[in-house]
Amino acid sequence: MKQEGKKQQVRQMFNNIAGKYDFLNHFLSLGIDHYWRKVLVKMLKKQHPKQILDIATGTGDLAISIAKRIPDSHIIGADISEKMLEIGQKKVLKKKLDQQIKIELGDSEQLKYADSFFDAVTVAFGVRNYEDLDLGLREMYRVTKDKGAVYILEFSKPTVFPVKQIYNFYFSYILPSLGKGVSKDQSAYTYLPESVKNFPDGENFLKHLSKAGYKSVSQKKMTFGIVSIYSGSKVS
Repeated sequence: MKQEGKKQQVRQMFNNIAGKYDFLNHFLSLGIDHYWRKVLVKMLKKQHPKQILDIATGTGDLAISIAKRIPDSHIIGADISEKMLEIGQKKVLKKKLDQQIKIELGDSEQLKYADSFFDAVTVAFGVRNYEDLDLGLREMYRVTKDKGAVYILEFSKPTVFPVKQIYNFYFSYILPSLGKGVSKDQSAYTYLPESVKNFPDGENFLKHLSKAGYKSVSQKKMTFGIVSIYSGSKVS
């Protein structure tokens, strides 16, 4: 996917696969994605946040998980894909969480929210899709309150044998074929391994977080380094 016009291409891609996204997400991760989100929410809960922004919320899985485990919180789930949000809104209504979760269109690089508004900002599998990573992180920092924090769940690159080799084979060959077969969208599941490959994970991503202004940045690796939770605090 070319960098120029990436945002529009990402929006169109997720609109195309929205109907199959949840099934594929859980199927292709063997269901482990539920555990990954649970760990992020456990970290988030320690902060006792009241106002939370979940960017690239997609169909709302992370926002819903947060709402269930932090019942006194209020969450805005924002995304650029209208079709994904439609499904997310239905899930929120079905679970009777519409008083706690607000689903709305939102561009990660042009957030419409006031400075220092949220206690925490979360992203699950979304930052690698940003057209301008540093701009998106700066916007997240801007809307975070002093003493607030960011929590980012994202794919990373395992380095240990044989996990690295199995992971690369699965992402390069198995996942695109399965994804194409179910979603009928060839570009979506060839884009996924490309986006993970091009994403500056690990220490490189922590540098981007620091550049945006966050302090005490850290990386928590999970499942042999397949994914990581990155976090950072805003200190005035």
